[in-house]
Order: sequence, then structure tokens, then C-alpha cells
Amino acid sequence: MAHSSYSFIDILLSSILALIMFGVGLSLTSSNFKNIFLFPKPLFIGLISQIIVLPIIAFLITLFSNMSLPFKVGLIILASCPGGTTSGILTYFFKGNVALSIIFTSINSIITLFTIPLLVNMSLLFYYGQTTIVHLSYLETIIQILSVTIIPAFIGALIRTYKPEFALKAQRPIKFLLIIALAIIFIIYFFAGREAGGTGITMMEILNILPYALLLNILCMAWGFFLGTITKLGTKNSYTIGIEASVHNTTLAFLVAGTLLHNQDMVKPSLIYAMFSFWTAIIYSFIIKKVNKIDIFSDFKS
Repeated sequence: MAHSSYSFIDILLSSILALIMFGVGLSLTSSNFKNIFLFPKPLFIGLISQIIVLPIIAFLITLFSNMSLPFKVGLIILASCPGGTTSGILTYFFKGNVALSIIFTSINSIITLFTIPLLVNMSLLFYYGQTTIVHLSYLETIIQILSVTIIPAFIGALIRTYKPEFALKAQRPIKFLLIIALAIIFIIYFFAGREAGGTGITMMEILNILPYALLLNILCMAWGFFLGTITKLGTKNSYTIGIEASVHNTTLAFLVAGTLLHNQDMVKPSLIYAMFSFWTAIIYSFIIKKVNKIDIFSDFKS
């Protein structure tokens, strides 16, 4: 399963992810994050949870599921990925802690340079054994993730710092292009056959994966908010951590499973997850606002 060359869909996916992270970088300003670094408790708690607890939740789900081995590893890959631009957009729309969301995604993207290879190799070893030919190269993964996530985000941040007017003007067309590009990627993965770069997913596989992917989403969401509540981070921060814990960067999961591992079956759990996670996050936002008696478009009281 180890391939040295990349297909057109692999290159396209990497380019889109790089553009996403560049867009994240364009939104970064030092003034937005002053309070995060002065009061870093929510950031530390959220990061520890994301790095340690969420993969454990995914592993326990796969341990008791009837999914095939590639699907199990794919679900763990998904849980190992940080939040993405979607989590930031949802946090902004429902008036969560946007600065926390952005810096959380940025720092976690750096940490995943090291955690994703470790967690994925552990899951491959557990489910396939040492003799498996499926292997994720630490060096290749680090180089690939670094080149399509951290470097583009850093370039975007530099442009925002030294050319703020240009950065603000560029954000809107970039977001528009990303919507189109991500739609294309989703359509290819979902509807195209393997020979065309798709996953070749079937209805039987969707029905097999969906319950476990949905369970992962709900548990991560509930855990994130519960963790923020018991550590007394306030409703606004707790809500934000719940979003970050449940809206994973499925594009990065596609990259790891499809491009680095060259296993389209491992892509399928992330593909299914991408179908509903945005909508469950909206439902979650409505529930949190309703329970706390806050208008859906109003700011949190804490």
C-alpha cells in the first residue's frame, strides 16, 4: 500500500488544505489573542483534551464496533485531527470565543505534526500487527503536514501583520474559492469510483460507519462542553471547546488516510463525518443557547 507518487486528487487536496490554512493565517492578529495568553487555562485544558481524550474515545468506539479494520483506523485518524476553519466559522457565527478557536486550531495543528504519526502508527500496530505492510512514515507525515498547514498559516499571518488591508480584502474571495474547492473534493471522494480518485463508498458502508461516526461526534461535543463546565471556564469557553472537540479537520484526515497511507477505505469515516458534523454543531449551538436562555445570535453572558 505504500506508494511514492501522488495522484491528481492528492495534489488537489494538499493544495486546498494549504489554502485553508493560509486563510486562517490571514485572520490572525496579535491583539485578538492577548487575553488567551494572559489567561491560558482554557487553551491548555482544551489542548490536553484534544490530544489525549478524543483519540481514546475513538479507540473505545472502534474496540466495540463491528466495522472493518480500515474503518476503525480511519475513525482514529479523524479523532486525532484538530479542528479546522469550519469550527472557527461556527464559533464566530454563534459568538463563541473566536480568538480561542483560532489559536487553538493553530497550535493544535503544530502539535499534530507529532501526535498524528504516533497515534496512527499505534492504531495500525494494534489492529494490523507488526507484520503489516501498511505504515505511516513519521518523516513523510511531518513534512507533508508542515508544508500544507503550518507554513501557509505562517505566511498568511505575516501578510496580515504587514499588509492588513490586503489581508482583509483577500479573505472574502479565498473563502468563496474554498467553498467551491471543498465541494469538488467532497463530490469526488463521495461519488467517484476508485479509478477516478474517489473512495468508491457504498450505501452498505455508509450505514455501517454512520452510527459510530455520529457517536464519536456526540461524545466529543458533550465531553468538550462538560470539561469546560467542570473546570469553570465559563459558558462561552465551554461552548467553544465543545465545537473544537467535535468539528474535526476532515480535510487533514483525507490527507493522512488517502494521500499518505494510500488507503481509500480509511478515508470513508472522515467522509461520512463531514456529511453531518456541521449540522450537529449547529444543533448543539441552538441547544446551548436555549438552555442558557440566550438569543441564538446574541453573545454569551460569560
